[in-house]
Amino acid sequence: MTDAEDISFLRVVIAFSFVLALMAGFGGALKYLNAHGFTLRPKNFRTRRLKIVENLSLDAKHRCVIVRCDDHEHLLLLGNQNDIVVETNLPPVKDQNSSC
Repeated sequence: MTDAEDISFLRVVIAFSFVLALMAGFGGALKYLNAHGFTLRPKNFRTRRLKIVENLSLDAKHRCVIVRCDDHEHLLLLGNQNDIVVETNLPPVKDQNSSC
């Protein structure tokens, strides 16, 4: 006959492998859904209008930021207590890495 300790150890190993298999299956399902464009956004979700295109730190307190809002780009100089709009309506730069 088998020992009671062997049975309980075997149950622990089987339960642990079952939980790991469930986690792997759930992760694979999420990857599949994400790759095929399924998102869990609410129905009243708005698309974002504001995007930081690029930022450059000038020193410890100042940075330049290019911000895109509704297909218009703006160059901002952000500082300690003063923020300055350097230029508005920057022309968009074409991607230099594209082969077109």
